[in-house]
Amino acid sequence: MLDAGILREYDIRGIFGKNLTQEVINALGIVLAEKIKTQSTQQSVFIGYDARVHSIDLYEWLKDGLSQSGVEIYCIGLVPTPVAYFASCNMIENHTSPNSIMITGSHNPPEYNGFKITINNKPFYGEDIKNLAGELVAKMLELQNLKTNPSKSYAQTHTLNALEIYQTYLIEHFAQLKDFPYRIALDYGNGVASVGMQKVLDALNIKHDSLFATPDGSFPNHHPDPSEEKNLIDLKNHMKMHNIPIGLAFDGDGDRIALLSLERAYKGDELAILFARELTKELKGTKPLIIGEVKCSQIMYDEIDKIAQSVMYKTGHSNLKVKLKELNAHLAVEMSGHMFFNDRYFGYDDALYSGLRILELFLKHTPKELEAFIASLARLYCTPEEKVATTEEQKFPIIAALKEKLDSLSQNPQKDFPKIVKIISIDGVRVVFENGWGLVRASNTMPVLVTRFEADNQTNADIYKNFLLELVEDIKLQI
Repeated sequence: MLDAGILREYDIRGIFGKNLTQEVINALGIVLAEKIKTQSTQQSVFIGYDARVHSIDLYEWLKDGLSQSGVEIYCIGLVPTPVAYFASCNMIENHTSPNSIMITGSHNPPEYNGFKITINNKPFYGEDIKNLAGELVAKMLELQNLKTNPSKSYAQTHTLNALEIYQTYLIEHFAQLKDFPYRIALDYGNGVASVGMQKVLDALNIKHDSLFATPDGSFPNHHPDPSEEKNLIDLKNHMKMHNIPIGLAFDGDGDRIALLSLERAYKGDELAILFARELTKELKGTKPLIIGEVKCSQIMYDEIDKIAQSVMYKTGHSNLKVKLKELNAHLAVEMSGHMFFNDRYFGYDDALYSGLRILELFLKHTPKELEAFIASLARLYCTPEEKVATTEEQKFPIIAALKEKLDSLSQNPQKDFPKIVKIISIDGVRVVFENGWGLVRASNTMPVLVTRFEADNQTNADIYKNFLLELVEDIKLQI
C-alpha cells in the first residue's frame, strides 16, 4: 500500500500515480495535520505548487486530508519554492503561519513530484520523514476499513497572493539595482523561477534576455538542473551570440542557481569566496561565518579562513538550513547551487534572492575583475562529482565499513597506500591525504555513492580516487 522509498532524507518524492496516489496523499495530509497541531504554534499552513502537470491534483488530495483534520489552508498557488518559505516568515494578507508545504519535484524528471515541508519554521526532514511510514500505513488502513465516509468538518481554505508580496519585498530590498549597467541572460528551464523573477527585473529596469521562461512541467527544452554542464549549453550559446556578460540559470522550483560569465561557469564554492570578501567589507570588523558542505574545495575553506570563518558541514539543503540557524552564520553554500543568506534575509535557499545578491557584486566589480580574481586563486585538480551505483539497503553499510577500514589504515599505514592525514566523517568520509582529499558519501536521494577528489595535480587525484574506489569495490563484494 505504501512505497516507503518516497520518504527521502530532505523531502517526500515519488512518481505520480505509481507511488504518489490519492490514497497515500490523503493519508499524508491527515498525518501532517497531526504534526502541525502538536509541533506548531498555529494550526494553519501555506501551500504552493510548481508547474508539473499533476501538482494541482496533489494539492487537492493533500488539502482534503489537512483541512478535514482542522488545519486551515492558505493556498498561494503556482510559485517558486522560496515563496512558500517567505510566506511562513511574513504576514501575507493579514494571515501568518510558520508552516509551509511546497508541492514540487524539484529537478527530477517530469513524472516525479513531491513535498518540501516546513513546520514551525523548521525543515521537516530526516528521521521525521522516515518515521512517517508506520503512521501512513496505519492511517491508510483506517481509511480503507471505514464502511462509510465519516462526516467531515473542513477547516477554511483561503487563496492568498504571497507572490506579489514577495516580489514587492525584492523590489524594495534591491532598489540599488535600478538601471543595472549590464544586460543579463536568464535560463529558467521552463521551471517556476520566471513566475517570481520577471516582474522584479522589469520593475528594477534590469535589461535582460529570458530563455525558456514559460512554466512547463514537461521541460521541453532541457532538464532544469543548472549543476549539470549540459543544461547550460543554451545559455552559454545565447550569451556568446549576443555578447552578454552575465548569465543566471535556475532549477525547476527556483531554489538553486548558477552564475555564468562569457569565460566560465562559477561553482558554488567560488561564489562563497566572492561573498565572503563582500561580507567582510560590509560587516566592518566582524568576521562573517560561512558554512560549506563536504564537497566544497579545500581552496574555498582556506580562502575564507584568511578573512573570515568557515565551517564544513553535511550536504543537503535541510541540514544546512538547520546549521545556519544553530550557528547564526551569515551564509551557507552548496556546490549544487543552493545558497542560504542569513545576512539581510531569512536563512533559506532562494535562487531568486541569491541571483539579485549576485548582481550586487557587479555594482562593485566588473565581470572581468571577478573572473580575474577567481583565476588568481590557487589551482587544484578537481574531478567532477561521480556516482557509484549501489542499493538503498547497502549504501550506508558500505560507508560505515569504509570508515572502519580507513580508521585501521590511518593507525597502521601500509607502504602501498597513500598516507592518510585526517578522516572527516560528518557526512560520509572525506579523507585528507598529503596532497589533496577524496570524498565518498551515500546520496540521501538516490541509491548511489557520491564521490569527488581534489589534489595538487591529476596524478595524485587519480591515486586517491583509485585507492578509495578499490576499497569501496572490495567492501561491496563483502557485503
